[in-house]
Amino acid sequence: MLQRSAAIFGPRRIERDWHITAPQARRREFSRKAGVSELVAQVLLNRGIADESAARGFLAPAFSALLPPETLPGALEAARRLVSAVRAQRRIVIYGDYDVDGVTATSILWHALRLAGADVHCYVPSRFEEGYGLNADALERLAARGAQVVITVDCGVTAVREAQRARELGLELIITDHHQRAEALPDALIVHPTATDAPPSPNADISGAGVAMKVAWAFARELSGSERVQPEFRDFLLEATAFAALGLVADVVPIVGENRILATHGLRHLCHTRNPGLRALIGASGLEGKARYDDYDVGFLLAPRLNAVGRMGHAREAVELFTTADESRAADIAGTLEQHNRKRQSVERAIVREAEDMVVHRGFHRDGCRAIVLASREWHVGVIGIAAARMVNRFHRPAVLIALDNGSGQGSGRSIRHFPLHEALGACRQHLQSFGGHAMAAGVRLSADAVDGFTEAFQQQAAQRLTATDLRPRLTLDDEVELAQLTPESIAPLARLAPHGIGNARPKLATTPVELVDAPRVVGTNGAHVQLTVRQGAVYRKAIAFRCGEFADEFAERRHFRLAFEPIVSEWNGRTRVELKVVDWKWVDPAAPRSGIRAEAPAEVAAEPAPTLGL
Repeated sequence: MLQRSAAIFGPRRIERDWHITAPQARRREFSRKAGVSELVAQVLLNRGIADESAARGFLAPAFSALLPPETLPGALEAARRLVSAVRAQRRIVIYGDYDVDGVTATSILWHALRLAGADVHCYVPSRFEEGYGLNADALERLAARGAQVVITVDCGVTAVREAQRARELGLELIITDHHQRAEALPDALIVHPTATDAPPSPNADISGAGVAMKVAWAFARELSGSERVQPEFRDFLLEATAFAALGLVADVVPIVGENRILATHGLRHLCHTRNPGLRALIGASGLEGKARYDDYDVGFLLAPRLNAVGRMGHAREAVELFTTADESRAADIAGTLEQHNRKRQSVERAIVREAEDMVVHRGFHRDGCRAIVLASREWHVGVIGIAAARMVNRFHRPAVLIALDNGSGQGSGRSIRHFPLHEALGACRQHLQSFGGHAMAAGVRLSADAVDGFTEAFQQQAAQRLTATDLRPRLTLDDEVELAQLTPESIAPLARLAPHGIGNARPKLATTPVELVDAPRVVGTNGAHVQLTVRQGAVYRKAIAFRCGEFADEFAERRHFRLAFEPIVSEWNGRTRVELKVVDWKWVDPAAPRSGIRAEAPAEVAAEPAPTLGL
């Protein structure tokens, strides 16, 4: 392993460009008409929500506003075929994916079909032995075991050869997916928001679990013979929103429009779910007893434990957790997930350390290089996606990490704004055996001999598509405030904007210059975090910068700065106060005249940092 450079890996911080959105001219009037605080009005206007009706729909998403199943191309035909298969007692296999979106999508369809008395089974491929998506060997095994209908969830839209093999085996194949299609489509019934010749869904950004939810809804209507489904299916669909919310948040799709409705109602149902697996997972994650769950709970606590089993073991256990497990078995599986997650964290730390050293050793962090490609025979294929995300966060460049084994490589990539990863990989296809994914996350397969050629081609794509400005991270902030404005009464209403994600970033604000009071306090394991007390005149506020303990001495020395932060309302000993969760800072010379950093006009609000999930 390469030696770490103290000069590079001492206290380190990427300088980010701040863009503070200019005060919206009509926010006071909008605040009055919409019945919200001026700060909430500012954030809503920043998100493009400019009329009172849209504001009400955003702040109180109505379940009745969900798009009906017929707006998802292929959903009604899939429902008709599934009802026919159930009534004929044909054996149905749900072919899922090993990430959270695939596991939850599989669970939704399994419960819907079981409720109808179907002979239904689940199949999840091994990440290590089979890889992502449909594979012909698995289809042959399923056919030999008596499968007659195979319905995919969260995969299959690029499986042209596999669909042909399914037809040769006499399998009826239904594909439900949301990933980007290839040039040719499989010869099968396809349920997809945008891939077919049918008019596209108004919700092009639905996740795999969202697609499964729509198919289950259409199935319930077809079985009930009416748009008004039978009571047991109505109860099931409401319960299934909890699974849909897990998939939506974990897959990092935009949490706007219909996705926001599903996420909002699903997170509410998560609080009182009757599913033994969900309850066991919540308990193992330390979240039992919470009055409400949010996108953070899903993205950073629940989803990583589900993903860990697919990364370190086999995702069939996660599917079993949500489908057939009783309370005792669910508790056992949840414990196993916790063990896998701890192991995943340890392996991840080792890969990230080595990858960071390789980036510096090879100069991939320098201005002349605009993309990162790394490969190693020592890396665990289940964790390279998380490590790629860490490289993007650390160096702000598109990154592909490849695990090599027996002459072959399996890679996972993450991207930045203005670099559509799937499209860039398509331009490098001559070096790849296969690839798939999205603009921001994708997976590849290639031979070990092709790594050098792929690296050169991928870096050429980055050089052509990205500018030096693109490589400088941007932090868009919703407003600039004085400390005196940060009161529980002004900040608490921001909670109505949750859940957050792409398209609806967690509100972030900037302070005017503040002064440090007393010495910074280093807290957490190994002094990982730093607590600050800051003031403006006679107004004091507490702040905490997570994973920034190494900067405590610099804060103590320089003392004057501006903070970019997320406001938090906390309660302690019966007292409510506002604290600042620091996301960035800029040093200030107290003797220099103040200069603003505001944007000239409302700017695009940056997405939340993506949880390290997915391919």
